[in-house]
Amino acid sequence: MAEITAQQLTERLASHQIKPTAMRLLVLRQLMEAEQTLTLRQIEEALAPADRSTIFRTLNLFVQHHVVHVVDDGSGATRYEICHSHHAEGDDDRHPHFRCTQCGRTICLTEQRMPPITLPEGFVSHHANYIITGLCAECTRQFGQDN
Repeated sequence: MAEITAQQLTERLASHQIKPTAMRLLVLRQLMEAEQTLTLRQIEEALAPADRSTIFRTLNLFVQHHVVHVVDDGSGATRYEICHSHHAEGDDDRHPHFRCTQCGRTICLTEQRMPPITLPEGFVSHHANYIITGLCAECTRQFGQDN
């Protein structure tokens, strides 16, 4: 993966109407370079000694402006991932996730689209969460299919 430039980070924030600050750029870089979803704790550890509450506020701002998704993978930990939405007004990057029950990683299945769901009349959807659980390829090789 090519290194992400400061200009790319700044442009990503600007496209979502967010003013770039040093912390916002650091958090965004962590999320963009990650190959899986990240928890607040993982981001905090990577950016130590950064203030946890500042990181949390940054993540909340990113969620509000569709820079990141919140992923509930059933593990009990809130996870964050880069959203490939094209604007700040809405989220057009809906895809399922895979959580490995052996190693605990949650991976974005960005090549897949969420299946369409028809809601009953009068129902309004605000969020959809599609999690598939099982063994990732690495754990399948290491532990076999029976785990």
